Amino acid sequence: MRRLGAAAVAALMLPIASANAAATSPTKPVQAKGSMQLTLPDAYWVKKQAVVVPNRTLHVHGVVVPYVKGQKVTVKAFLQNKLVKTVHLWIYPSKSGRYGWFNESLSMPHPGSVLVQVTHAKNAAQRGFGSLRRYAVLNPSAGFGSTGPFVQLIQERLRALHFYLIESGVYDSFTGWALDAYHRLLGWGTSQTLDPKTIQYLLNGWGQFHVRFPNQGKHAEGDLAKQVLALINGSQVYALYPISSGKPSTPTILGDFHVYSKVPGYLPDGMFFSNFFIGGYAIHGYNPAPDYPASHGCMRVPIQDAISIYNWLQIGNGVDTYY
Repeated sequence: MRRLGAAAVAALMLPIASANAAATSPTKPVQAKGSMQLTLPDAYWVKKQAVVVPNRTLHVHGVVVPYVKGQKVTVKAFLQNKLVKTVHLWIYPSKSGRYGWFNESLSMPHPGSVLVQVTHAKNAAQRGFGSLRRYAVLNPSAGFGSTGPFVQLIQERLRALHFYLIESGVYDSFTGWALDAYHRLLGWGTSQTLDPKTIQYLLNGWGQFHVRFPNQGKHAEGDLAKQVLALINGSQVYALYPISSGKPSTPTILGDFHVYSKVPGYLPDGMFFSNFFIGGYAIHGYNPAPDYPASHGCMRVPIQDAISIYNWLQIGNGVDTYY
């Protein structure tokens, strides 16, 4: 047998040595490249800016892609550039396992600008990354003549509940009458002012008008007990208004009627843009339109509301009055 030389033996051993070295040398772990998206599901929006009021809970919801088991994020909240909260949160897997999520609640005691900073520190399994969100905590104080984001928020919430007003951004007579109608609907009497309880109810979306005759198509319902008029299409409320119905000596007729005549402008007795539904009974504007039953049987509305009602109702539309 032919003997191999030393050089040949060494050459044959090189692949084995290389394989053994590769098997024993440490492998550098691959770090996942992550991304994060933050949302504020409880926030309200005024002109595309997230807003809330003091002491109201707002949740910060985060989604992380991809999900890596055993990872955490750090959430920091700054109010007017002052650190007010730091918390470390586990990232939980979605059902599919393709992404992870976390959730944290924030409640700020004072108005101001809030910055939410969420970071995932670099570690052996995942690279470092993070995200930011901002929102405003509004001063919940307003009265007639006030302007600004809080007034806009209140107007948006009233409109969301279908109370008629023009979203001017000014706490004006439209806002006052809409608040008056809202208080009536809730059974809180008559008031055109904001208080903490009213703000809470508006932000929670509480205070729905319950349609009594959803099968009547396009119609109006006058709830004389609450002194509120609703314009309704089927079961959907279009707009709500405060009314002054008939005083005890000349009560508003009760029943199911239809608009049979429409008269624009003023009538000699001061009726403004009138929708007659039986005899001389009408839905019309009048000045003054007090916040208690005071008419001769008609359903009076503030002058500023009359044209919108007149334009919406048509000949033949139903008018239902009840307690």
